[in-house]
Amino acid sequence: MPKKISPHAKMLNLVIGHWVSRLIQVAAHLNIADLLKAGPRTAEQLAKAAHVRAPQLYRVLRALASVGVFAETKGGRFKLTPLAATLQTGVPGSMRTSALMLNSDWQWDAWQKLLDGVASDDVPFVKAHGMPVFEYLEKHPQDLAAFHDSATGLTNPAIAAAYNFSKFGTLVDVGGSHGALLTTILKAHPRLKGVLFDQPSVISGAKKGRHLAEPGIAPRCRLEAGSFFVSVPAGADAYIMKYILHDWDDERCVKILSNCRAAMNKNGRVLVVDSVVPPGNAPGYVKLLDIEMLVIGGRERTKADFSSIFRKSGLKLTRVIATKSPLSIIEGARA
Repeated sequence: MPKKISPHAKMLNLVIGHWVSRLIQVAAHLNIADLLKAGPRTAEQLAKAAHVRAPQLYRVLRALASVGVFAETKGGRFKLTPLAATLQTGVPGSMRTSALMLNSDWQWDAWQKLLDGVASDDVPFVKAHGMPVFEYLEKHPQDLAAFHDSATGLTNPAIAAAYNFSKFGTLVDVGGSHGALLTTILKAHPRLKGVLFDQPSVISGAKKGRHLAEPGIAPRCRLEAGSFFVSVPAGADAYIMKYILHDWDDERCVKILSNCRAAMNKNGRVLVVDSVVPPGNAPGYVKLLDIEMLVIGGRERTKADFSSIFRKSGLKLTRVIATKSPLSIIEGARA
């Protein structure tokens, strides 16, 4: 029988969780998973390729192997494990950019102010950096690029498969970043047309990105720049927004949703793609993600929370559609 873990040992593992996060960040930064694609290699071989010191790298890899990220084999060689393989570049659902972005210094600096955010209405990110998160990212292009890269992943195919987008003529992706989600949906529904809408600097990046360059996408996709707090492109059948509302407080969410309602066709739909906080004590990624949002000034929401902001926007929540991912599609129509 497996050895029972004491509460003290379990708590210790939780307390030192940030050690593992930092180790994963180092491995991602050094592209260790890519260096092991061709097969097992020693720490010396990996260190030479990554331009670091072999004894220290061996200790990092040994520690990661102890939690299932990489595995040490005979002869002191390391190989990929299923967990480590997710850190490769160019693979579906790669976690490398998330490992880098979520463990970046600008993120950690904000998390160090979490207690301030609990003890007051101060936003920890603003406390740490002197400005809101998106203002900060606009001033740090390298961090902004990492932020947008980390937004892609395995969730997009799950979203495209969970909803019948073929009933629409035109779909606007509000705050659609570089077009990863919209491209996935357009590929799955060949008759659908799309509009990618985001801030001017983001749209500029989308024009140079790989998503909209995929075959058959550009002729069906229009790019527009602006602020969703002012207005969104008018006359579409549906407005989708992934990981948008969770960035903002209720007042600003109502503004975004109201703008979508004003812009959409008479029988249009608003499709909010976010996690829905479940009731009870069950563990869930979304409950931890909610603290990340607390740090930057946003929040995750329950079904009742979504219903409330929809109602204040002149919408009614029609249904919540689960996807094969942590995200759900919260559908709204005119009230």
